[in-house]
Amino acid sequence: MAESTTTTKKKKAKRIVPVGQLHVKATFNNTIITITDKQGGVIATASAGGCGFRGSKKGTAYAAQIAGEKALTTAKQNHSLNTVSVFVKGVGQGRDAAIRAAATLGIEIEAIADKTGIAHGGVRPRKVRRT
Repeated sequence: MAESTTTTKKKKAKRIVPVGQLHVKATFNNTIITITDKQGGVIATASAGGCGFRGSKKGTAYAAQIAGEKALTTAKQNHSLNTVSVFVKGVGQGRDAAIRAAATLGIEIEAIADKTGIAHGGVRPRKVRRT
């Protein structure tokens, strides 16, 4: 009666990305690691919360190190990543730990740039109170 049709999916080809970018967003509450190619296409990502850390432990340097190792090993195994340029954003404890994780895995660090935003004039002031 009803014919069963099976569709075959094509296996996605692995992209070889020997040179990439390591983006580290280190806040007080979490650290997010994103590895991209030179154009900005995401290869691998990990965060301290995604690695099983909860609460205030997510903002620690150790959690950032574990998240960095997880993302970097994924990128190294699946995409043959061996050289990165590092872009750090934020003021959290995980800034240095994520970079050290790359060094311990044998990934060459090409350059380190700090992209943390700088406060300029603050927010718009409240309107003057009428009496």
